[in-house]
Amino acid sequence: MPKTWLLAGVMLASIAGVAHAEDVAPKKLTLDRVFGEPSLAGPSLRGLKLSPDGTLVTLLKARPDEQARYDLWAIDTATGAERMLVDSKKIGTGAELSEAEKMQRERLRIGGDRGIVTYDWAPDGRTILVPLDGDLYLASLDGKVRRLTATEAGELNPTISPNGAYVSFVRDNELFVAPIGSGAERQITQGASDTVSWGTAEFVAQEEMGRRTGYWWSPGDRYIAVQRTDESPVGIVSRAAIGAAGTKVYDQRYPAAGTPNALVDLYVMKPDGSGKVKVDMGADPDIYLARVHWSADGDTLYVERENRAQTQLDMLVVDPATGTSRVLFSEKSGPKSWINLSDSFRALSDGSLIWWSERSGHGHLYHYANGKFVALTSGPWEVTGLVGVDEVKGRLYFTANKNTPIEQQLYSVDIARPNQLTQLTENGWTNGASMDGAASRIVVSRSKTDHPAQVYLADAAGKRIAWLAENDIDASHPYAPYVADLRPTVFGTIKADDGTVLHYKMITPKLETGKKYPVFMQHYGGPGAQNVINRWSGGLPQYIVDQGYVYFEVDNRGMANRGKKFEDAIWHAMGTVEVADQLKGVDFLKRQPFVAPDKITTFGWSYGGYMTLKLLEKTKGVFAAGVAVAPVTDWKLYDTHYTERYMGDPRKVPDAYTASGALAESAKIVDPLLLIHGLADDNVVFDNSSQLMAKMQAATQPFETMLYPGKTHSISGVSAHVYLTILNFLNRHVGLPPVDPDGEASGD
Repeated sequence: MPKTWLLAGVMLASIAGVAHAEDVAPKKLTLDRVFGEPSLAGPSLRGLKLSPDGTLVTLLKARPDEQARYDLWAIDTATGAERMLVDSKKIGTGAELSEAEKMQRERLRIGGDRGIVTYDWAPDGRTILVPLDGDLYLASLDGKVRRLTATEAGELNPTISPNGAYVSFVRDNELFVAPIGSGAERQITQGASDTVSWGTAEFVAQEEMGRRTGYWWSPGDRYIAVQRTDESPVGIVSRAAIGAAGTKVYDQRYPAAGTPNALVDLYVMKPDGSGKVKVDMGADPDIYLARVHWSADGDTLYVERENRAQTQLDMLVVDPATGTSRVLFSEKSGPKSWINLSDSFRALSDGSLIWWSERSGHGHLYHYANGKFVALTSGPWEVTGLVGVDEVKGRLYFTANKNTPIEQQLYSVDIARPNQLTQLTENGWTNGASMDGAASRIVVSRSKTDHPAQVYLADAAGKRIAWLAENDIDASHPYAPYVADLRPTVFGTIKADDGTVLHYKMITPKLETGKKYPVFMQHYGGPGAQNVINRWSGGLPQYIVDQGYVYFEVDNRGMANRGKKFEDAIWHAMGTVEVADQLKGVDFLKRQPFVAPDKITTFGWSYGGYMTLKLLEKTKGVFAAGVAVAPVTDWKLYDTHYTERYMGDPRKVPDAYTASGALAESAKIVDPLLLIHGLADDNVVFDNSSQLMAKMQAATQPFETMLYPGKTHSISGVSAHVYLTILNFLNRHVGLPPVDPDGEASGD
């Protein structure tokens, strides 16, 4: 359940036209159209990168008639001209991905995507490394593509070395290095097995720590730091992936809370595998390898080591020639709290560091030099990401929610002038950004509730140079026929029991005097996420409103980007303050003259599904019905790094786990419940739902179920059926007619 509220991977479009959306005959959204093609947001783009020389922006664009398949495109930053660089259908073999790559994609929540899902520029800007269908290709800017590998086994975690001399990748759990021009590939690690791997991140690193790789090149291509993972201590979960045409049983190594983690070691070696030394990461093997970085000159390795309780994070300074280490500094959590990890780190050429920390109670940037920290930003708001560093000017670029928790802007600050910030993006939008290595240009992607994402190129002062994807909703835009019925999103605040300000968003139908409407109350509720944001969220909320519902969300205590005190409220107490805050949202709704107080429904997925169960257990008759998709029901079934961060070790605090789970009080669920789960879910395993089902059946408690053969946690590929099932269930319990997936919404 990783942190995913930023604009990476947002739906973008490049549309040109002269007619206005108002000139298009209005239509009502249908469920099939919400999930149909082309996307209502326009062509789906992601992975925007500036070429090393800044002349191109490259990106992955979905096909208009096949939203899940991506090709590699380039936009000329001077002229705006677009061209396809690699056609995934012409180049790809269509080979089935390895199970390891499928699972990596599931960790990234792109398990249903096809074609090109990632790529890597060569430092000279002349070629691009493209993984496709389990093999590797090298694409040049003239459209030519050279195949680098042609093996039955797939290649994982491919990258080009910093100086551009090598391509590296993992195959069959071993790390390989090949000269990028010509020459044979070389296997530089040995000893892999079913339980031992080199160069890949372990399960919890991928799923919970935001670390996707297990090896790191040094500047100058002199060294590679390589992770060795031994999963033999990790418990085996026999997971039955029940598909439509049969069942496969996987013996999956899954580190459930309170059980052993994988043993992770770190080695440094040369590109040919020689000179291998083991990094001293301390006497305690039960730690997390959180992050690995190199100094600007490649002479020093920095390793972030986190203790099992996640209350201390040590920055180790490592000599790559010997593996010896020492602690440079440590971050320690406050009482009843934990350490959150971040990617906002930069080693500067003068030997100093840029560091992100929540030591003040909020996430901010610091300059670490000569053994001292200087706060570059401060205040009751959050720095959400370091975007770029201009070392010549001593200037940092970062995203933050300084003005309001519901929007994100891009700022700059000079190291020599702490806390003197310059805002570079426009209020009223939620912005994401990326920069070239010299921090001379910015690619800004932005959206708001009534406008799908736009992308533009800006100079380092934030001045827009050119639109890369203006995405006006004109007559040619896929959303144009529905704009006339687009209902505005209203943001507001309510207060928790302790006075904490909670933010909500609400969309209402066109209100008729004296009429009261049912409510579709959606929630996530868990840490590391934020839902109430001024950003485009597609056509589904509008479709739900067209059905006749008031659409409502409130972000409770325990969620992200509001500071440590706000988040720490769930420490050892999941399912408490989140429930109380959501019920404050219910109280607010009941006070609205247009709300039918007996027709409030609740819906959530993953942690949100867990929240549905807890809400129904803690109330009776408050909700007309509830839907729980892929819910955690017993936190002892979930993984170590996520669960122990918030709940502690179940061997030490078993009562906290019993109280937080959704099984002990499941017999109290008397309001209508729909339980949905994918039968191949390897994240929130199906045991969570099957145990709940057995408990409720034993208590003679009725409920409804929809199970999806072969589907994982995201239940991708059948979204229209998922929401048809959900809405038909809820409509039945609030008195609305059944949904016609091919026809217009029924609420009006």
